[in-house]
Amino acid sequence: MTKAKQLLPKLALILFGLLIGVIIAELGLRATGYSYPGFYMPDATRGHALIPGMEGWYRKEGEAYVRINSAGQRDRERTKVKAADTIRIAVIGDSYAEAFQVPVEQAFWAIMEEALRANSYIPGKRIEVLNFGVSGYGTASELLTLCERVWDYAPDIVLLAVTTNNDVVDNSRELKKTDEVPYFVYREGKLVLDDSFRTSRAFLLRQSKLSRFGRWIKDHSRFLQAINEAHYGFKKLLASSNSRANSSYAQQATTKSDLSAKSEELGTDNVVYVEPNNPVWIDAWRVTEGLMLAMRDEVNARGAKFVIVTLSNGPQVLPDPKARQAFMNRLGIDDLFYPDNRIRSLCVREHIPVITLAPELQAYAEKSGSFLHGFGSDLGNGHWNAVGHRVAGEAIAQRLKDGVLGK
Repeated sequence: MTKAKQLLPKLALILFGLLIGVIIAELGLRATGYSYPGFYMPDATRGHALIPGMEGWYRKEGEAYVRINSAGQRDRERTKVKAADTIRIAVIGDSYAEAFQVPVEQAFWAIMEEALRANSYIPGKRIEVLNFGVSGYGTASELLTLCERVWDYAPDIVLLAVTTNNDVVDNSRELKKTDEVPYFVYREGKLVLDDSFRTSRAFLLRQSKLSRFGRWIKDHSRFLQAINEAHYGFKKLLASSNSRANSSYAQQATTKSDLSAKSEELGTDNVVYVEPNNPVWIDAWRVTEGLMLAMRDEVNARGAKFVIVTLSNGPQVLPDPKARQAFMNRLGIDDLFYPDNRIRSLCVREHIPVITLAPELQAYAEKSGSFLHGFGSDLGNGHWNAVGHRVAGEAIAQRLKDGVLGK
């Protein structure tokens, strides 16, 4: 008997043992309720979208059991037909509106709906707040969501939730550095859709039958989900280690007027706090503001009301004023509210109702000593926690009740 023939039974035994091990691990993970599915699928209009009917635990930041409804929204089931006694508010945004970090009833738009109902926002009318937020969306994907998805539900009010620290970046191919999403660009003075991502190699690969099958397997195998989460945890740990290693350099870096240098030192998202002085950032702001006006025009043409809400970023609402000042000193800026004030100025010029949350949330955080962003050992960073969502939802509801739309 040759050596190859002698090895075959041993190899088969090893593979059989591995298979039995995987099956046992799969059953064990299912028995404990372990579930980390992927919630996103490719979308030929918006780049990606939530998978209808997907559900499972989300623990990358905070913890919540997430269910996506049959229409692909992180929301409860909604009917497209609106009752005659109902006022509908459609919330469009990114991961802050998607709100995977908290249970659905703690999301700001759910808090907002409850507060508006309790305070009789419009007497005799039932209030419904529908969520269309998807993580990773910039204003381009949000405008396309409005045109393609939102009008099916006949909203009376469209609320654009602006995440100032990354929406401007997300609207620029040069800053976002991905070809897998749609952009708008100015050509001959007009905003034009650039959906070339649809023919990119990466997007076509994600749309292939093999990729779809791979996603299905991963979404239904707890064992593969565990491996994927372990890989994510390792990458996060490595990134945290690199961040600590570079922190002393960033803190000692001298102030530079060139935005690309600041971007390298302090992170692209943080550059939004300063006046743009290079062509890429100037264009990113121009496109962002143009998309807001395009959304305003689309909403007005449909006979609905449009309002912009600027949310908060972690550094803006740290409860300790000294911590906020230290961040400003390190970044070399004078105003933490530069992006909020810039968008407010646009809205005033263009007669768009606007709610600027960050100053109000900062005042609350300082008075109460509460962190509105972050979870566990990472308080002050990342997305809103349950307190942040609650304060934001109640503040938006109050501003609407006070007549921000001029009703």
